[in-house]
Amino acid sequence: MRINPHKCVACGNCVYVCPMGAIYVDPEIKRATVEQKECVECYACFYGLSTEHLNPTFVRTVRKLFQLGRLRFDPEPDICPTAAIEPEDLQWPRVVRRAFSDPRATHESTGVQGRGTEEVKTNDVTNRVKDGEVGMTIEFGRPGVGVWFSEIQKMTQALAAAGVPFEKRNPVTHLMSDVSSGTLREDILAEKVLSAIVEIKVTLDRVEEIVRLVHAVEKDIKTVVALGLSTRCDPNGEEIALAPILERMGYKLERAKTNTGLGRVTNAVGDELASTAVTK
Repeated sequence: MRINPHKCVACGNCVYVCPMGAIYVDPEIKRATVEQKECVECYACFYGLSTEHLNPTFVRTVRKLFQLGRLRFDPEPDICPTAAIEPEDLQWPRVVRRAFSDPRATHESTGVQGRGTEEVKTNDVTNRVKDGEVGMTIEFGRPGVGVWFSEIQKMTQALAAAGVPFEKRNPVTHLMSDVSSGTLREDILAEKVLSAIVEIKVTLDRVEEIVRLVHAVEKDIKTVVALGLSTRCDPNGEEIALAPILERMGYKLERAKTNTGLGRVTNAVGDELASTAVTK
């Protein structure tokens, strides 16, 4: 994303809608500027502000005249008065930033918008997690923080070393140059995104081991890391396999979601119940 310096009138409205704090008003040139290293191409500034097409010279002149009288002339806080915010033609690897940060963008690898994954929350139709298995989602980053792919790789390499399989229909997996070692493509390691999700699956007997592994690795990762666990319910809609393990580890459980099957089944499961309990 860029802000056209010939159009910008330094009203500062775009500064407050950037979730990464990547926009600032440069006091030397008196124009809003995008810090390209921190911009994750989420398009929040472009979509979040209405645009007017006022003449920049006119706006600057009026503001100066008002300043002489110690008055202020500012646009409404949700408007870019001169349509100065201009998306750029993103090339690889920077285009990866938008794919993971703009909820309107669709990942080519999965055909899913946002972070590109439906996660195990859609287990009622995908049947990714079967009886005796636990699906895990490891989410990196948040608005205001973001995450570098070099940080995500610390986790994926540790998981791969532990022999954990990665979900194939996941955009982070598609960006690995070597899935067996959890190594990401070298040309994206210096790219920053708003957030990303790594998906794995383990058997119940490995839950404690992998949870402790994730907890140990996240201490060396400079962003927010959130771990979600999902497992199948029994025929009565109850979850009695995963909960005891997590409670023994000292976690207080909250059932975040139960999917009961409202979609078209994509992977045949026969007569099996495909409901899934999701714990955060």
